[in-house]
Amino acid sequence: MPETDKKLVNISIDDVSPHPYSSINVINKCFYLIEKFNDIKFTLFVPTAYWRTISPPEHVISKKPYILYEHPIFCEELKTLSKNNFEIGFHGHYHGIPFKSNNDEFMDLNEDDSRKIFSYMETTIKLSKLESTFKPIFRPPAWRMSEHAIKIAREKGIEILALSQDDYALKTYNGKDSEKNDVVYCNIAPPVKPLVLYDKMEIVYHALEHDINFLSDDRLKELENFLFEHSQEIKFSFIKELL
Repeated sequence: MPETDKKLVNISIDDVSPHPYSSINVINKCFYLIEKFNDIKFTLFVPTAYWRTISPPEHVISKKPYILYEHPIFCEELKTLSKNNFEIGFHGHYHGIPFKSNNDEFMDLNEDDSRKIFSYMETTIKLSKLESTFKPIFRPPAWRMSEHAIKIAREKGIEILALSQDDYALKTYNGKDSEKNDVVYCNIAPPVKPLVLYDKMEIVYHALEHDINFLSDDRLKELENFLFEHSQEIKFSFIKELL
């Protein structure tokens, strides 16, 4: 099959962070797939100060945020990942609203508060010496993001928004997502959105172990089999190629 006719595939993983239950360990599964498909492409979405404050499960709750610059070993791991196989995108600051929600950090933000959080993210990666590691790609936690946050993301230099076309997420965008051709919409998220062929595929998993969409050993094998089955029909890509 000609390269131009092949279907594009990107593997995304959300919540990659220093949190012990949402850790860099998921990267080992990426390395396993790289051994099988040497040109596979992963987009890792990393919160800059991951903090879960609401149960369940209680063992995931932390007393303070996992701020990147306080975890230099994790930062070094991100820096040393092969740029042929990995890119790093933003996934919020705390990821949630401390002591109110684990996920909805960007859902109801006005413009001023959006600027503050994007500034927190920028400052954190500078202090973590990760400016050249992160790309201007942003996925809001749980895909929910206010129209004001979308506007400020673009003003702040975010070039790609990784969003969802599910109704619960779309209604938070209030049509702002469609004003510019800079949005990639997730279309596969096992087991909720199964592995099927599309012309452009963003296959999304989570690093957090209790998440329904966690990249478990079983899902890893399922993904491996899917990629092998369609190896002649697909081409691996970073997320920008899916625009």
